[in-house]
Order: sequence, then structure tokens, then C-alpha cells
Amino acid sequence: MTMQYSRLGTGKPLLLIHGIGSSHRSWDRISNALASERDVIALDLPGFGATPPLTGEVSIKTMADAVTEFLQENDLIGIDAVGSSMGARLVLELARRGGVLGAVVSLDPGGFWQGWEIPFFYHSVRLSAQLVDRLQPILPALTGNPITRTLLFAQFSARPWQLPAEIALNELRTFVPTPTFNELLDNLAHGEKQKGAPRGSIQQPLVIGWGRQDLVCLPSQSKLALQLFPDASLHWFDHSGHFPQLDVPEQATQLILDVTDGTYKPQSKPIRSEETDQKTEQPVHVLAGAAIVAATIVAILVTFRFTRDRF
Repeated sequence: MTMQYSRLGTGKPLLLIHGIGSSHRSWDRISNALASERDVIALDLPGFGATPPLTGEVSIKTMADAVTEFLQENDLIGIDAVGSSMGARLVLELARRGGVLGAVVSLDPGGFWQGWEIPFFYHSVRLSAQLVDRLQPILPALTGNPITRTLLFAQFSARPWQLPAEIALNELRTFVPTPTFNELLDNLAHGEKQKGAPRGSIQQPLVIGWGRQDLVCLPSQSKLALQLFPDASLHWFDHSGHFPQLDVPEQATQLILDVTDGTYKPQSKPIRSEETDQKTEQPVHVLAGAAIVAATIVAILVTFRFTRDRF
């Protein structure tokens, strides 16, 4: 499978797999830091970035097959890997299959939602992508302003006003509803459920990292993730939303390096109890939905003003 990728650094190889509607640029905040100690290979998955789409079915299964083929063709079987969001689910699937990856870090994996969380995920992400698609002509102005940047990233970042404007712009340039995006989003929400791996079946280090303020894959979903992958350790990121590599890049970098060099020590106790998390999450879907609506309203007003001033 031919995939476009960036490659930085020297040392032990490390594979980075982005989420839906993204590209290898999703890792820009931490790739140089990782490359100081690793040979970092950041992929563009099929249908994203500069890699052409798959022919036929687009699903977690076929994406995992494509990544496996890429690794086989480039003599990279057994490589340590990090995934984000959809990519985090991909690395869990590849770890479950066995014999494909080495140590694995899965950052805020999708696929562990249940009940009302399924339509919430599907519709909020779909509407966000549609909005961003319409705003492409004025995205530099929107991401350059901390207020509109905050509204556009409210569901994805715990502190979007602190994100560098260039990072935000790169992320949103690819977050559009292409045919691959749409089919994969539907598969993530309504397709085959993620299978687990029995205790003792995964021999390599496996850590699932989760942002405490994730409004896409809610923190309570970590319970099901650990039930399906009992060999995994759970690592909490405080002050982080759906993308720890964007919100807390130094912490994300350190976790990845520690897991992949075998020095990671599991957190001694959770920062907050699971019960507290579940109570906190009750209004989360309402707040996130309100943020998307607010972003839409602001974007419409900005678009109107931009159009009026231009013509």
C-alpha cells in the first residue's frame, strides 16, 4: 500500500497515525521533540493528506489492513506506534491482531461510545466538518483570532485559545467531509464494534491515554476500553481535550517516549474518581452541542461581514 508520510530523526522507529479528517500534520507540535530520540514516521492514511483513497470499502478493518500492508512493504513490522482518535482505535485493532506492532500508545480512541453517545459523536463531528468546509476561504482569519479559534475548537481542545494559529489552521484545512471522511465517520459510529483482546494476549506495552476534558470520546468510555483491552494501562491527561498532542504536547511526548523505551510507570491513582467523571459528563453533550451552535452563529456573522466588506 503506497502511503505518503513524513520522516524525521534517527533511532528506534516510531509510527504516528492521525485521526479522521486529519493528516501527518496533526503531530506537528510534538514530532520534532520525538524525532530528537526516535526515527519518526508520520503517515497520511488513505483518503487523507496526500495519500489517495482506498478503492472499495472504507472502514477500520480496511484501514488497518492498509497500514499492515504498508508496514510489510517497508520492513517495519513490529514498529512502536502511536494513534490519535480514529488512529488510536486503529493501533488498538492492530495490537489486537498481534504480530504487527510493538509498544502502543492509544490517545483518546474512538469506538467505545454507547447509547446516546453514538448519535452525539456522529452528528457533532459531521456538523463540525460541514461548517469548516464552508469556512475554508476565511479560515486563516478565523484561526488567527483567539475568540473564533476557541469557538471552532471548543469540542476538540480544552484550551483552544492557547493553540498556535498555524497549528489550528493546518488541522482545519483537512477537516472536511470528503467521501472517505463521510464513509469512515459512518463506519466509526454505526459499523462493526471494536473487538477486544483477552488478558495476556498482548505482550507488548499498551497504554491508553485520555484527556480529562475530552468532549468527543468522553472519559467514561475508558471503562469499556479497559474491559476490552485488560492488558492496557490507562493514563490520564489533566487539562487536555481530545488531542493531548495539541493541548499538553510536553506530557504527550514524555508518555510516548516512556512507553516506547520501556520506562513507563502507570499512574498510582486516578486524578479524580470515575464516579466524579460520570457525574461531570451528564451535561457534556449539551455543552458541546451549544459550542458548535455558537461557533456556527459566529462563523455566519464573520462570513457576512467578510462578504460585505469585500463587495
